[in-house]
Amino acid sequence: MNKEDCYLLGKITKTHGLKGELAIWLDVDYPEDYEELDSVLLEVKGQLVPHFVEEIQIRPNKSIIKFEDIDTIEEAQKLVNCDIYLPDDNLPELEDDDQFYYHEIIDFDVIDEEKGKLGKVLAVYTSERQDLIAMQYEGKEILIPIDDDIVKTVNREKKELYTHLPNGLLEVYLEENTSQEPDDADDSESM
Repeated sequence: MNKEDCYLLGKITKTHGLKGELAIWLDVDYPEDYEELDSVLLEVKGQLVPHFVEEIQIRPNKSIIKFEDIDTIEEAQKLVNCDIYLPDDNLPELEDDDQFYYHEIIDFDVIDEEKGKLGKVLAVYTSERQDLIAMQYEGKEILIPIDDDIVKTVNREKKELYTHLPNGLLEVYLEENTSQEPDDADDSESM
């Protein structure tokens, strides 16, 4: 299976205990949806390798996973920092055509209601406060807040993301820093 046909589920962060358990961080909105995992794909040295899940415990801050045939801390240590993937067909069906998964809009064209075609989606940054779409525009990276009033809809066939950017958003990124003081060669005054 290729990475292009998968989505990033999370990452193995560290070992947990002495019997091969691993702490994982799940990069999903609803971790509890993954309580019944049978297998996952781990990226090991650039290759996706299937691993069968013996047990998984979903917890609020970190979840714990135990794979079949990984029974020691030494074996588990080899998997620390591996990314965890699942095939795209494991994704739950979205309820609304206006909804999208972050990974699927990479390389989509950003089309603004007023300004037209702006650029391509480079990445999506997630944080506790605000998720942001990164777009290249006139040689600068522009960050667009993901909000229903700003990001309106998506057209998967045309690979387009439609927005209504707030007034001044682009200009904030494009303005040169004009608050710099002139470079004086000699600041001393003669008396």
